[in-house]
Amino acid sequence: MSDIRTAFENGKAFIPFITCGDPDLETTAKVVRAAAENGADLIELGIPFSDPTAEGPTIQGANIRALASGVTTDKVFDLVHDLRKDVKIPFVFMTYANVVFSYGSERFMARCCENGVGGVILPDLPFEEKDEFSAVARQYGVDLISLIAPTSENRVAMIAKEAEGFIYLVSSLGVTGTRNEITTDLSSIVKVIRENAKVPCAVGFGISKPEQAKAMAAVSDGAIVGSAIIKLLEKYGRDAAPYVGEYVKSMKEAVMSAE
Repeated sequence: MSDIRTAFENGKAFIPFITCGDPDLETTAKVVRAAAENGADLIELGIPFSDPTAEGPTIQGANIRALASGVTTDKVFDLVHDLRKDVKIPFVFMTYANVVFSYGSERFMARCCENGVGGVILPDLPFEEKDEFSAVARQYGVDLISLIAPTSENRVAMIAKEAEGFIYLVSSLGVTGTRNEITTDLSSIVKVIRENAKVPCAVGFGISKPEQAKAMAAVSDGAIVGSAIIKLLEKYGRDAAPYVGEYVKSMKEAVMSAE
């Protein structure tokens, strides 16, 4: 079993997403450390992919910039190895099935285990096909994290029953990106999740403001934010770390106030 559950042990969790290598790996390391120092409970690290189908234009842009800077999966593992010298909060990877498959599933999960990456999120992996990765992930103590979307409907209970690490509840239809408001009735989905799952549930997609994070944390166990952080990296580039730290601090305060 991974260390992911510890992220939810001290109240509502704030989970930032960071694309590794945008604009370069040195900046990623600074941004991860700034996020951890300012209250992030768990960090999602994106391994860039050339065709990130779940992502909106903001995170697609981050993938393009990261790949252009020469980032590879091996270099991401080296980055995590270095971060683990002083960053102790849980990490999970967010990437695509082809990245894991082409790297070699067993090799990928073994390196996750070696470098303290507790889980993997593969947004393009259908629940019905997860066995292709779940057995080898379990062998190395890595949680294969399930996504539940508003369209999951009668599959919510089934997915929740088998969930590991935490459940990533998608707030709204479409791709990632900031939204002015989130109108999905998440509380009814969370009710079904809690009746069936043994793991916490955090909401992502579309959250960018503290009041949104507070509202999402009020109905779940935490909030996940990606595009708003990537926009800070796009704006400030190699100088982004203090701005990300400040943003993470404000969002963590917001989710804690939801209790």
